[in-house]
Amino acid sequence: MFHHSQSNVLINGDCLFRESIGRTDLPGGNHAQLISSIKNKLFTLPDNTTVFSGHGPETTIGHEKANNPFINY
Repeated sequence: MFHHSQSNVLINGDCLFRESIGRTDLPGGNHAQLISSIKNKLFTLPDNTTVFSGHGPETTIGHEKANNPFINY
């Protein structure tokens, strides 16, 4: 992941998507660890942080806090 605080942009690969999360059903995947990382690292960023994932549409931290069904925030 890469966070550029001056432009308020996060490039996060396949960890967090617009209203979804990365897959944890593949070998080495850990659902609890992924959710913990999202909540304790990504969701501490400002709500207006723009998130660019590995693929799919951009989103914001605030949108994901309010609308991501995979995160019980």
